[in-house]
Amino acid sequence: MNLKRHLARLKQRAGAAPTRPNELGAGAAGSAADTAAEPPVDSAADRPAHPKEQTLAELRQRMNELLGKPVATRRPEKPQIDFEDLGFSRHDNPLGQCWVRSRRLAPSTHVGRVSVTEVGAIDTRVLSLLALDPSLADCRFEGALLLDTETTGLGGGAGTYAFLVGLCRFEAASESSPSGWVVEQLLLEGPEQEPALLHLLGQRIDDSAVLITFNGKSFDWPLIETRFVMNGLPGVRRLPHLDLLHVSRRVHRYRLQRCNLKHLESQVLGFEREGDVEGAEVASRYTHYLRSGDVEPLSAVIEHNYWDVISMGALVALYGEPLPALDAQDLLGLAHAFKRAGALSEAMDATETALGGGAGAQALHLRAQIHAARGDRLAALGDLESADAELDDPKLRLQLAKLYEHVIKRPDKALALLERGLSESELAIDKRRQRLLRKLQRR
Repeated sequence: MNLKRHLARLKQRAGAAPTRPNELGAGAAGSAADTAAEPPVDSAADRPAHPKEQTLAELRQRMNELLGKPVATRRPEKPQIDFEDLGFSRHDNPLGQCWVRSRRLAPSTHVGRVSVTEVGAIDTRVLSLLALDPSLADCRFEGALLLDTETTGLGGGAGTYAFLVGLCRFEAASESSPSGWVVEQLLLEGPEQEPALLHLLGQRIDDSAVLITFNGKSFDWPLIETRFVMNGLPGVRRLPHLDLLHVSRRVHRYRLQRCNLKHLESQVLGFEREGDVEGAEVASRYTHYLRSGDVEPLSAVIEHNYWDVISMGALVALYGEPLPALDAQDLLGLAHAFKRAGALSEAMDATETALGGGAGAQALHLRAQIHAARGDRLAALGDLESADAELDDPKLRLQLAKLYEHVIKRPDKALALLERGLSESELAIDKRRQRLLRKLQRR
């Protein structure tokens, strides 16, 4: 039976409308009137709400009324922000755009009592000793790049990125400006601008000779390397890296319990920030800006980042002096770092200066260690005896006991020190006691 005729009979029985041409192929009959007569297809917006959806909406409305909360409305889109009011200019490069602010430092710029612009004139050997990194001794510090980041979180992970990067670098003279140190801050209007920021940052790193950070080896630098990978960019160049957190802990080990940047500003540089934002608030302020478009809370974060970079420059200038003008206890830490690096002459100079400043028995103890490292055990013995009169230190007594036993052959004095307690295990102390008693019996 003819297929078309069969279908027509079935539709007549069902009272259906004639078949549309596109349902039976290009050869089927039809007219424009048939198409126009068909009812429009319902859209989701025209359909009435499902009873469950309507009930949930009513419940939410009722709960908001009971709790006194305003009715939820659609969040407005974030307005376009003009960062020019904060001193930033739009920067364009092959990967997009970000915002950049540059400030040239005056030659008189100080943080507390220390000049920032002396970074290029430092003694690189001193810094290499304090950092325990010989590669820094040959670095050209006028090509230094000081770097500090403000991030969307402190825990790392794929979702953490730097929305603000503070840099300080030396710019050579040009037709429009003299040479000098410039603070440059790179800012993201949104996460979509990150490739452009990283591109510019990579250029600044390529143009530099040494990287200087504060806790950058553990946080800033791994984060930057991760973000380059996450954005599919070529690996960023690695520079000799001076981490000031490690240096500060060595220098101030005898005096300061904490070595965060703000504490060093106060206790070492003699500088107090006014109206500074706490580090824990930085991420939440940027999140607030992303949600609301309110740029005002970011101004304090930008100034916080600016002073972080400036203070790092001041610390470099201070630590890079041949014999920094530090507190006597800090000079003792300096001497200890020099000794650890094998620079015994510099260690002795710093220790003598610390003694002159009133460092006391701790300086005598350290000087004894320097004498011993030089092979002058009798001089070490004299300093240890003087220090032992003031210090109750098991490590000092152990060093002194060894000198009594092996240098001046006085096992009785060594045994007396042993009874006061030495920094050895019980087994080692018992062996030492038995040996000293045997020596006494032979005498």
